[in-house]
Amino acid sequence: MAAEATLDDIAVELAAVPPDEFVAARTARAKDLADAELAAAVRGLRKPLLAAWVVNVFVQDRPDEIAQALELAAALREAQAELDAQTLSALGRQRRQLVRQLAQQAAGIAKDRGVRVSPSAIDAVQETFNAAMFDADAATAVASGRLLRPLEATGAFPADLDGAVSGSIPQRATASENKGSDGDARRRARAAVREAERELQRAERTEADVALRREKADDGIRRATERVAALQAELAKAESEAERLRQELVDLSDEADTASRSTAAARRALEKARAAAGE
Repeated sequence: MAAEATLDDIAVELAAVPPDEFVAARTARAKDLADAELAAAVRGLRKPLLAAWVVNVFVQDRPDEIAQALELAAALREAQAELDAQTLSALGRQRRQLVRQLAQQAAGIAKDRGVRVSPSAIDAVQETFNAAMFDADAATAVASGRLLRPLEATGAFPADLDGAVSGSIPQRATASENKGSDGDARRRARAAVREAERELQRAERTEADVALRREKADDGIRRATERVAALQAELAKAESEAERLRQELVDLSDEADTASRSTAAARRALEKARAAAGE
């Protein structure tokens, strides 16, 4: 005869039940139990918040994928003391990309189950996976598949797990239990470091290329600015010359008027002189 499920087993089952079906599923599960004390404990299980439910569904639907991600995160946490700042920065970018991918995949699974996940809930899912990357206890809580609420953690502050997990508090695996997977995790960590180093090299090459193009652009701007200044000086000189010529034209017009009047007067005087001479 099969042993009756434990409270944690039932908590895992209920943690993946769609939120609007949780209460009915919990009631039905409690009624099926012969152990009155266990049934009472099941009736006391709380419904996960939406973001926590999305994480639970992903963990239960993709156990291998989440296990690999968390093992890699653990190996990187151990190795980070030996890495330089630039490599850590590159690994940080890879971690953020992985967290975004996990959150999007989890939201996709929820959608396939008929549950719409809002952008704010996706952000909370992403923050929960991020906490699991930084904090070993948060990783254990996520891996349990029975979260009640999303988690938050950074490299400086651990996640607050008070009331975060349905059932008992999950314990981290011992060193002997982890021994079989340490080699694979470390190999993945070393591979991630190599990829981060390659990414850093690509970023440095891109930075150098951008710096060179920027230097060329700055030089082009300088030459263009100098040319504009020269053209502006030439324009100012030409405008000054044009103004001088306009003034000279005015003066010549005045002189022409004066000369014309003088010519007319001289012509009249000549005609008068001829008349007086009888010519």
